[in-house]
Amino acid sequence: MLVEDSLVVRQLLIHIVGRDPRLEVVAAVASGEEALATISQVRPDVVSMDIRLPGIDGLETTRRIMAEHPTPIVVIADSIEDSSLRISMNALRAGALSVVQKPVATTHAGYDAAASEICTQLRIMAAVPVIRRRPIGSEWAGRAVNPVPIAAALKVPESASVLAIAASTGGPPALARVIGALPASFPLPILVVQHMGPAFMEGFASWLNGVVGLTVSVAQEGERVAPGRVYVAPGDRHLELGGGGHLRITDAAPVGGQRPAATALFRSVARHAGTRGIGVLLTGMGEDGATGLLDMRLAGGLTVAEDESTAVVFGMPAAAIRLSAAGSVLPLDRIAAHLVRLAEGGP
Repeated sequence: MLVEDSLVVRQLLIHIVGRDPRLEVVAAVASGEEALATISQVRPDVVSMDIRLPGIDGLETTRRIMAEHPTPIVVIADSIEDSSLRISMNALRAGALSVVQKPVATTHAGYDAAASEICTQLRIMAAVPVIRRRPIGSEWAGRAVNPVPIAAALKVPESASVLAIAASTGGPPALARVIGALPASFPLPILVVQHMGPAFMEGFASWLNGVVGLTVSVAQEGERVAPGRVYVAPGDRHLELGGGGHLRITDAAPVGGQRPAATALFRSVARHAGTRGIGVLLTGMGEDGATGLLDMRLAGGLTVAEDESTAVVFGMPAAAIRLSAAGSVLPLDRIAAHLVRLAEGGP
């Protein structure tokens, strides 16, 4: 189902989706009210959601759909408007699965790439099982999986010096929850890889900076990391830890089809931090980060994967768990407290 108030853009989206034989438009509506009235009748596999709608906006429409008729939602947003970006990020927090750039005229140089990305995201997200939105809390408080012990002998961990976190589908709200629960006195720099279109990375970092207590910025080449600061990988560039606590931003080839790649970040932390590195792999589709997290664990670092009970998509954490790359497997609401203990030298 397409939700878009502009007739021109709505027709363009119908044209884009119609070119993909694996997709079918079952409804195209112009408002949130229409979307809420229609969704129970057509029962779409996925919803394409505009953010700026008359009446009920896309954010509130997303909230209501996830509360009343849980359905995968892909946000289609302008990447250049700060206010639209904030709403888009909050829509992800409300339950939307991904955000892609709104297409422009068919004559625009970036049209084919934007159209292809829209269809790809709609196909992928249509297959993601979603549940009625509920706050993470006590229902998972007692559940933690004991990871399979790794066969290799591990080095004795030293006091930690850096925390690396990676996520993909479902990542923005998961990152907000984990980083937002860390205290202002958290003693480690935090390096973040989030799979997202390049046009949205500045806005994502700005949004995250506004919803967590720590300072968040897009990572810069050669920047020296500081305790309690959060450094987000820029769009379409790898973020790596270099020597002397300096950041490296590279345009090296994608790793496993991803740039930025979680595995590239984790491997660099394994090389330069060794036993002093902490790695966390959160929700996401695919397997990015699994082998990099294994490198960290083999180097003596401390590693964590999100438990299936809270992951929007369990692909990336599951891949790490299968490789015995995760020293701990925890539900989302227990990860921050665990990280605080690790940063302080606890078990």
